[in-house]
Amino acid sequence: MSIENAGGVLLLSHVGFSFMEDLVDTVMARGLKVYVLSSLPEPQHQNSRPTALSDLADDVRVTTEHVLTPRDIEDCLDHLEAAGESVLCCLTVWEGYRHLMALANARLAVPDLAEKQVLELRDKLTLRNRLADAGLSRCRAFALTPETLAERQRGTGRYFVKPVSGIASFGTFPLTSDTTWSDLRRIAAEARSDTVYASVFTTEPDTTTSHDAGFEMGFLVEDYVPGQEFSFEVIVVDGEPNVIAVHEKCEVTEAAGTVLENACLSPPTSLSRDEIATGIGWVARILDVLGLGWGCFHIEARHASSGWDLIEVNPRVGGSLISPSVAALTGGPSLLDLWLDSLLSTRGPGPNPRFSKTLAGLSFAADGTTRSRNATFFRVFFAEPGTVREVGVNDDLPLAPIVSHILLGPGDVVDSSAREVFLGQVLWRMDRADQDEILPVLLPASERAIEISYETEHR
Repeated sequence: MSIENAGGVLLLSHVGFSFMEDLVDTVMARGLKVYVLSSLPEPQHQNSRPTALSDLADDVRVTTEHVLTPRDIEDCLDHLEAAGESVLCCLTVWEGYRHLMALANARLAVPDLAEKQVLELRDKLTLRNRLADAGLSRCRAFALTPETLAERQRGTGRYFVKPVSGIASFGTFPLTSDTTWSDLRRIAAEARSDTVYASVFTTEPDTTTSHDAGFEMGFLVEDYVPGQEFSFEVIVVDGEPNVIAVHEKCEVTEAAGTVLENACLSPPTSLSRDEIATGIGWVARILDVLGLGWGCFHIEARHASSGWDLIEVNPRVGGSLISPSVAALTGGPSLLDLWLDSLLSTRGPGPNPRFSKTLAGLSFAADGTTRSRNATFFRVFFAEPGTVREVGVNDDLPLAPIVSHILLGPGDVVDSSAREVFLGQVLWRMDRADQDEILPVLLPASERAIEISYETEHR
């Protein structure tokens, strides 16, 4: 197929980034054109990033604001249509634009979640209680106010705080007796001042409330979900869920203002086949209750002796190295590949039987078994406040990584914040038959896979 005559895919970029290089490569590998719509980059990237995007894509539009709007989507599609371009679908990995992707796909007649469904998933307060009402969660959530904060702190239960509508782990942490309303105000202020994250948090003034000078923090407090943490990587086509991978979060750090997910492995080593099968069935019931018949989902959950319970439902590819990990597990397509192919496969009359068969062949069976002979492990590294002096990948490891990304360099300054600052990430693949032998050695050694030093002083 000649790319001159091919259709293309509209990619939505937040402030010029959102893994554009990976998305562009995925689209171009299919012989398709690339159209990019980006919000205005941050000041330090406003000269360089639009030029870089123009070198990547066939058509680039950059708005004058840091956040894309529904009007921007409509204007971009009008522009491409007037130029005679054929837009086959829209895709973004930035969760804050997932409802805009849904809006674009609705106009393009591509089966996808409805915009309303995406926005409902991002309301974690209502979602938690909706699933509790359906018997799919043992936890309840409540809006966090000075009164509900004090009430929970007087009790003996365990609770967790998170933004009602947020992203990643910014502002999520276990509630303790030391948590104060001032702490929450500080985190909310950081969210509002953060160009990248501000638009995805419910931290706007609310003049209808009387407490705290009329400022509604937009946080919830919920019953603490116990157990080991996992994620299900799911592609749903025409109401049929396919669990492509299950990742076990083998190291999770619950810090004062965030939760850091340090390391993941797949398939899980702490679950039996029956426990995985139960989880797959539980995920299918969640999707059914919520009416989620199309899309890609990163469903975070915990498993304890009491069974499975939800952390959250993310209507997108999981972050960090989840998608490359899936590629290593399948020996072929990544989760991003499968999501794009699921969108493109619906261009004909109904779902593509060949693609549905491919998905089924890559997925876990209902009995909890997987056909994959591979196993993966990856570690994510977070930066500390300071100025980076040196950083690099350590080549003295028991197993060579297949992917290594370093996201900061000498001279970069890391400020103290409630959101995590990624330093880098490293992915390993091994034979599943060797997983139990390799992991005990690799886990501790991987902690030094990326070596970094900081300047002695940072102001």
